Amino acid sequence: MHGNNQVFLESISGFLGWYYVLLAAVNMAAAYWLWRSRRAVGQAIFWLAVGLFYMGYLAPMALSGDAAWMPMMPEAIRTVVNQALGGSTGAVFYSVGSLVILVGLFLARRFFVRGPVAWAMLNLSLLALGLSMTDYNFYTIAAKPDNVPIVGLIFLLGFFTWLATSRAVENDDRIARGEPTLEHEGNEKVLVWPDLVYTELICMVALTAFLLLWGIGLQAPLEEPASSVKTPNPSKAPWYFLGLQEMLVYFDPWMAGVVMPSMIVVGLMAIPYLDFNPKGNGYYTIVERKFSYLTYQFGFLLLWVVLIVLGTFLRGPNWNIFGPYEYWDVHKVEALNNVDLSTYFWTAGLDMATPKAPPGTGVLTQLSYIVVREWLGIVLVLAYLFLLPPLLAVTVFRKYYVKMGFVRFMVMSNLLLIMMMLPIKMVLRWTVNLKYIVSIPEYFLNL
Repeated sequence: MHGNNQVFLESISGFLGWYYVLLAAVNMAAAYWLWRSRRAVGQAIFWLAVGLFYMGYLAPMALSGDAAWMPMMPEAIRTVVNQALGGSTGAVFYSVGSLVILVGLFLARRFFVRGPVAWAMLNLSLLALGLSMTDYNFYTIAAKPDNVPIVGLIFLLGFFTWLATSRAVENDDRIARGEPTLEHEGNEKVLVWPDLVYTELICMVALTAFLLLWGIGLQAPLEEPASSVKTPNPSKAPWYFLGLQEMLVYFDPWMAGVVMPSMIVVGLMAIPYLDFNPKGNGYYTIVERKFSYLTYQFGFLLLWVVLIVLGTFLRGPNWNIFGPYEYWDVHKVEALNNVDLSTYFWTAGLDMATPKAPPGTGVLTQLSYIVVREWLGIVLVLAYLFLLPPLLAVTVFRKYYVKMGFVRFMVMSNLLLIMMMLPIKMVLRWTVNLKYIVSIPEYFLNL
């Protein structure tokens, strides 16, 4: 095993060495910019030292390819991460942990949008990525041609989220002081030709060159022709559908594949007609649009991006959860006995057999048995969709109801409640192994 690990480290030593050289160059450039443009001598010296650490220590050690000198993620950290994110509780820890991190970033956004803090977080994440690449199991997943773009997208998403948040925080401070926003202060008009066209041309040429280098340096993720005899394990959808595929763990296929995506499309189309807040148009802000901001961040980051990352890097063979440094064992099987709410009610609660219609009964008789069997779930779903919105209108969302009116508020509240069905269903699956709240397989209706 040691020999195989040595061969693997030698094969990636060149990549990791130049990776650390690139990080060193970026930090040295940042130090030069801080010294010349900001006159921040202390920060410039610090980031210069970081660049020299990359260049003088990490890069030579990585280029050596020797397992005794190669900078690696400590074994203790890998073990803890695998125990936290792997196994039957991995999805729980990952999802709840992501929520806690996002809440913490939001509450302390004024601290995290600072340039030095954001740059330090970027360096730590890139350093962790480089150290993790020495683990064969992590490398085979993160460096897979299909997954390399997703690794890049994670960093791009983090950067643009930070950029938008930093501008929003600065705009909120400006508004509080009675000053114009950044967008209104620098609202200078430019000509489409040549200013805009030249900028677009330069971006097009740069992106084309980047894609050419990408295509030359990275093998296309093409496999053998599809065959019903041999199916991939795990069988994954394209990355942009992995969020939907993750929903299949908690919902019936028609719900996760048809109803939920349709509600997403309908909700996006309805936003211009539901939004009554005139503020925030044309400039970044959080304070003036806090409800909209939090709803978007929760729906997009937590219920979409987080699920995509989960499906890409943690879902392995047999759709089991594996830690980032854990070997994807195809023989690993974790059976989970999920139970419907009606079974909990009749069998576990009343110690009675679940009502079933006798064979050969008519449609009306069968429907009556279904209603009796699923009455609790039906009542809960109806109360959730029809009684909860009026209750919200007179309590938590009273001011929204007054400003929006009955129709717009009901549409908004129902779209919001449908979105919240996913985390609710996830929590029910994690805590009590609940499969369906309403289970009517006779008519392919399961919620």
